[in-house]
Amino acid sequence: MPPVNSTSWFAVYAPVFGALGAIFGSFLNVCIARWPKDESVIRPRSRCPGCGNAIAWHDNIPVLGWLMLRGRCRHCGSRISLQYPLVEATTAAIWIGALWLLGPTVVAVRLAVVATILLGVAVTDAQSYLIPDGFTLNGLAFTAVGAIVGLFIGEQLPFAGPWDALLGACTGAGAITIVGWLGEVAMKKEAMGYGDATLMAFVGAAVGPVRSLLCIFIGAALAAAAFLLVVYPVAWLRARRAGASFETPLVPFGVFLAPAAILTLLFGNALLGWYVERMFG
Repeated sequence: MPPVNSTSWFAVYAPVFGALGAIFGSFLNVCIARWPKDESVIRPRSRCPGCGNAIAWHDNIPVLGWLMLRGRCRHCGSRISLQYPLVEATTAAIWIGALWLLGPTVVAVRLAVVATILLGVAVTDAQSYLIPDGFTLNGLAFTAVGAIVGLFIGEQLPFAGPWDALLGACTGAGAITIVGWLGEVAMKKEAMGYGDATLMAFVGAAVGPVRSLLCIFIGAALAAAAFLLVVYPVAWLRARRAGASFETPLVPFGVFLAPAAILTLLFGNALLGWYVERMFG
């Protein structure tokens, strides 16, 4: 890894990481659009949802294509969602951020890929209350392979090693399943989906057993804050204005587990160390 006090390496690698991130972000948009519908992300080619015409390669350049088209289809003029360039730009920023934190290393690529998958999870769960297996199972496989590769090349932190990855996957999936069961008993309805369990298996494999529990705690705290401060009041006001009966809204937990996973991966050990020092001196 290059010296931390030198930024010349960053200027060299940042465009490469940014371009890779934007390309992965473009593919991430395809996954977000198709996996909830059980459609292939390989075929057919990207098409306009309005007129069905295939999108030319030069119109499909991440971010730039949307800007050149001014957010409208070349053929029918229908609007192209702002989500597409936002996801592409965010993914590019994720890859550049991973480079800045860890340098041009294999572990930086691992961090960028994991964060990209978690972004896909958050967006999809927010839109459809669904976490596709395409994200979580592929993420779990990538994390498992990365743990083994990291063991051989000596680049592991902040990720868990192979044994901790195995324990973390089991701990994360098991703990979130128990939380879901308790929530179902309390609310008399399904509180946690299968996707949350596979998501925590993926996250647990990345962070290990102890930090997987911390991730669930942080995710629950973020979800509770959002529910009490934003989701519940907005839903209550909408129901009152519409004169409809009020029903407690559901919260897509994956939206909060995804950022909690990144926080836990990067700062979990420091948080746990701070807690242990405060509690036990």
